[in-house]
Amino acid sequence: MTFSHDPASVLPSLALLSHRVRVLPMDAASLVKMPENTILFLDGRDDLATAKTLCRLIHASGLSTPIVLILTEGGFTVVNAEWGVTDVVVSSASPAEVEGRLRLVAERGAANVVAASSGAPANDEQEDGLIRCGDLVVDTNGYTANLRGIPIDLAYKEFELLKYLVQHPGRVFTRAQLLQEVWGYDYYGGTRTVDVHIRRLRAKLGGEYEHVIGTVRNVGYRFDPPEEDEERAQAQQAAGKAKPKKD
Repeated sequence: MTFSHDPASVLPSLALLSHRVRVLPMDAASLVKMPENTILFLDGRDDLATAKTLCRLIHASGLSTPIVLILTEGGFTVVNAEWGVTDVVVSSASPAEVEGRLRLVAERGAANVVAASSGAPANDEQEDGLIRCGDLVVDTNGYTANLRGIPIDLAYKEFELLKYLVQHPGRVFTRAQLLQEVWGYDYYGGTRTVDVHIRRLRAKLGGEYEHVIGTVRNVGYRFDPPEEDEERAQAQQAAGKAKPKKD
């Protein structure tokens, strides 16, 4: 990602290697255009503030894309762990150095995938196609959803939108991403359609559960699973201890 009118000048050594390179502008809209299994080179040479904002936005969106930040020598003085980048490289790095950093970043990513696959599943989806989030149950096979056992009357796209959000708890999606994933590439209804469906979903979930579809300002929406029953139990236990003992 770069603002430069001459992308080949951002990291000249990259053009000498055999990797496939795609150039995107440095803005949030480009996040939905990034192919899967990619490494993002982010041009931070001339605009460190924008580069830092994009790094934070990528992490807030829940994307696991490795980020290699391209800097000049002076830029190294301001970058720290809070940026969340995988690696940094000076714009004048040699082809051998760039190739080595790419290899290390790719190997780290593969190791993270193996570690994640050996742990618990990312969500509560069961083999029967049911996703349970507190009192909310989404049946991905039967295309139904219910709250405390009561069916929720959802239109087809409302269900698809809810299902997609529930399948990715905590991940932030831009309106453009949701249009792409739920409505498909050929839908031209505009991002306002997403806002309308989000409002309808919240209304049908009701006052107690409408908050599970959260708004991330200037970014989009995410599904926030309801509080666990354990927290409620702790609250009830604390309330019970506060009651006076009987003689």
